[in-house]
Amino acid sequence: MAAIPPVCDFGWKAPDFTLPATDGKSYSLADIRGPRGTLIMFICNHCPYVLAVMDRIVRDARDLQELGIGVAAISANDAEAYPEDSFDRMKEMAQQRGFSFPYLYDESQQVARAYDAVCTPDFFGFNAADELQYRGRLDESRKEAAPPDVRRDLFEAMKQVAETGRGPREQTPSMGCSIKWKAA
Repeated sequence: MAAIPPVCDFGWKAPDFTLPATDGKSYSLADIRGPRGTLIMFICNHCPYVLAVMDRIVRDARDLQELGIGVAAISANDAEAYPEDSFDRMKEMAQQRGFSFPYLYDESQQVARAYDAVCTPDFFGFNAADELQYRGRLDESRKEAAPPDVRRDLFEAMKQVAETGRGPREQTPSMGCSIKWKAA
């Protein structure tokens, strides 16, 4: 069943973290932060919603990085229950897809819980002061990619954040597979 995150809580401060990445390094929020804002994306390897738009995620991340937005993706899914989301498989995906951003592994799921991540993909767009300004969708895609000429909601919102420090008031929530939490 598809999960939908809550609406944007404007001004909510980005929780700090330090997580291992598929490139062999560890990154904190300070390492990711861009001079004009930061985009933290919760994704995973197996979700059909993520896979349908992975090329668009990679494209938009590159375009946003050129605007001074720091970008990282985090996978927090239970890799024991979902082996496709294992750290080794994450490394393969990052390399195959040519990620220009760190792909981080939240094995403990503490970061996903701190961000209150709900689904994959779940996008958190912050301004330069680490204040949440966007928690919406990439575009109108669902389990299948929308037509190529649809509005780039995430890109346009984060471009606005880069230029003004504020996100759009009207946002359409993302939709995707629920985060695969470990059994308590």
